[in-house]
Amino acid sequence: MPVYTDHEIPEHLAALGLTEWYFEDGWIRRKYNTDGWPQTLMAVNAVGYLCEAAWHHADLAVTWGKLWVKLRTHDAGGITDKDFELAKKIEEVVLYRPAAETALAPGNPKKFVFTKS
Repeated sequence: MPVYTDHEIPEHLAALGLTEWYFEDGWIRRKYNTDGWPQTLMAVNAVGYLCEAAWHHADLAVTWGKLWVKLRTHDAGGITDKDFELAKKIEEVVLYRPAAETALAPGNPKKFVFTKS
């Protein structure tokens, strides 16, 4: 699988709309802020499920109200399409909120996970 260059990675993140993700020290990374410990654990479990389903595992750091996610393709030695695809799916799931016009609206009044780091 082709590895993206250090110059291509930020451009590709932007093109995919992954504006809160960034490239640092050979990883694409994202910090999520949550409303507290229960919401952090739910986000960790969601990320863990997605990683296991994709058979492509993130490195996580967890504390009260915060979750850091790091992705890279170890066997390729860098960032590949696997990392971008998994980052996109993590972003979709962790930031999911019911749309206003759906039967699930308005959803939980808490933010759970904030869109800005």
